[in-house]
Amino acid sequence: MQARMEQCRDAVQQCLNDALAPLGERPVEVAMRYALGGGKRLRAFLVMEGAQLHGIAPAQSVWAAAAIESIHAYSLVHDDLPCMDDDDVRRGQPTVHKRWDDATAVLVGDALQTLAFDLLTRPELRASSQIRVDLIASLAKSSGIGGMVLGQAQDIAAETTMTPLDLAAITELQANKTGALIEWSARAGAILGGADPTALGHYAKAVGLAFQIQDDILDVEGDAEKTGKAVGKDADAGKATFVSLLGLAGAKTRARDLVDEACAALSHYGTRADGLRDVARFVISRET
Repeated sequence: MQARMEQCRDAVQQCLNDALAPLGERPVEVAMRYALGGGKRLRAFLVMEGAQLHGIAPAQSVWAAAAIESIHAYSLVHDDLPCMDDDDVRRGQPTVHKRWDDATAVLVGDALQTLAFDLLTRPELRASSQIRVDLIASLAKSSGIGGMVLGQAQDIAAETTMTPLDLAAITELQANKTGALIEWSARAGAILGGADPTALGHYAKAVGLAFQIQDDILDVEGDAEKTGKAVGKDADAGKATFVSLLGLAGAKTRARDLVDEACAALSHYGTRADGLRDVARFVISRET
């Protein structure tokens, strides 16, 4: 799986480089390139693996993969701002607002968000008008107030509420904040292939939740040099997390159970989906 993930990272980075090549060297343009560098490209990999299951060539699916990475990068740039999570380090480098300033970071996030939808209109995607509309509409919902933005709003509200979040509330929050984009990523390949995305959607719901639980685990026992960002922030802020609610051992057990659920959801695809099963296992074994 590692080799395939590296191939995906390279292909997506080249796609993004090509898309940004016509831009100049003004601070916001340079900062866009900066924000798009690095990362695991997990969401992109889910897009391309799901597309391959449905006979879609990487040269086509890479455009949808680049689109979700652009949305993800925008979300990180905004999430790092002082008015949000206030982080100084991302992917082992200064965050955009620290390297430049808050205004540049806001504009970079805005530009990366719109870039994602631009990428889904590119002719190289070689998809019908209806498939493009389905991808664009579903990405708008997953990244907006019906998904990621709602989750971020819920997260901010939780910081000042007098009633701590219970397990159901934090599960809903993370399904929006983190899970919505992961679910879109897994479903996109089936949509590109004109197939029913239901099974991949069930898979992604479980993977998305397992991903967030692992993030909570890493915040407790992770290494800042490996994660590329600060650790221990949730405990210091008194935030409710899967670890605080389930305990460290309980959180790890729940994550493993979710991986089993994710793998079972792919039974329809047989061994052809082993790459996606490997992704699910990777999600709870990663150190970054």
